[in-house]
Amino acid sequence: MSFSFAALGNDLYTGARSVPVVQKRNRFYLVSGLLVAIAVIGLVVQGLNLGLEFRGGSEFRVSGTQTTGDYEQTARDAVGAAEDQRGVNVTRVGNDTVRVQTERLSQADSQEVRGALADAFGVPDANVSGTFIGPSWGASVSQQALRALVIFILAVALTLSIYFRNWRMAAAALIATVHDMVITVGIYALSGFEVSPATMIGFLTVLGYSLYDTVVVFDKVRENTTEAFANGRMSFAQAANLAVNQTMVRSINTTVIGVLPIVAVLVVGALFLGPGVLLDLSLVLVVGIVIGAYSSIFIATPVLVSLRRNDPKVVELGKRAERHQARKAKDVGAATGAAHRGEPAEVVETGEDDAVVVGGRPAESGDSATLTGRAVHKYAQSGPRNQPRRPPKSKR
Repeated sequence: MSFSFAALGNDLYTGARSVPVVQKRNRFYLVSGLLVAIAVIGLVVQGLNLGLEFRGGSEFRVSGTQTTGDYEQTARDAVGAAEDQRGVNVTRVGNDTVRVQTERLSQADSQEVRGALADAFGVPDANVSGTFIGPSWGASVSQQALRALVIFILAVALTLSIYFRNWRMAAAALIATVHDMVITVGIYALSGFEVSPATMIGFLTVLGYSLYDTVVVFDKVRENTTEAFANGRMSFAQAANLAVNQTMVRSINTTVIGVLPIVAVLVVGALFLGPGVLLDLSLVLVVGIVIGAYSSIFIATPVLVSLRRNDPKVVELGKRAERHQARKAKDVGAATGAAHRGEPAEVVETGEDDAVVVGGRPAESGDSATLTGRAVHKYAQSGPRNQPRRPPKSKR
């Protein structure tokens, strides 16, 4: 039997199948708690590898050289021979350029390091460039990024509260967003990748993407829960879980389509280009998009349900839904039992409740049980075809 992703999506949308995301939310809370703990440990123990733009220092680039050998040790030996310098960061840029970053050096020391690098790699002095970057630029960028983050969070909280007319939805969306950012930054710290201005741009991009995916799910949650409050046929948790299932395939498809080209850039950058803007940006986007899709499905809506579980309206809706579902099971079971006995049976929709008439009398609880849980046609009969009986044709 072949698997059809489209058929699965249709079953999840109609409710024929259901993934109990909300019902088993504690398991997903545990998984997220472990991921956040690992991320925090990575940030505390290893910390972020801040780039030269943030900590300041000297940078040298050796172009026109072969980077297939042990270029890193060659560069370290050259810098060590010129100046007893520790904390040297050596990376490859492209196929023929080596980048060497050190702490701030004086003009004389910089000239000495340039000459040592030229001799070590066997290139002319003109192929070695040296620059100095002060930490003030990185501090300014960090301040602007934090300011943008605060403004972003405040604007998002206000906008979502107005759009959904419920502050708990805004709170759940922000909790999911913070969850994504902590895990993304933690994984970035554990990977040891350098934090550059492109990384900061990637972090802010992940915020927008994660929030967008969550809002799409919440829009369906609002639609389903509004209908549930009107007819009382599903509890708040059931309506929210149906919304998650209805948007699950869409979220997965969007994530896969968004991640594939970024993974291609990440692979090309890691294998051929070396550290740089593309590699820094692609790594944070891949991690952030995947974590954002996970949180929009398994964290945001469960958190919303947890925040509203003690709401009097939600509690009352749960009681109404429980009564309705109990009557529905009894009434449809009676109709199915009547169909098996060959008696006419009809399920009459009466708004919030359903009534069943069996053979001209009200249904009784002991008639039968149902397997499908769906209404039975009023002419339904026992037999393989389940069609109304026709009178025999007269013989001429």
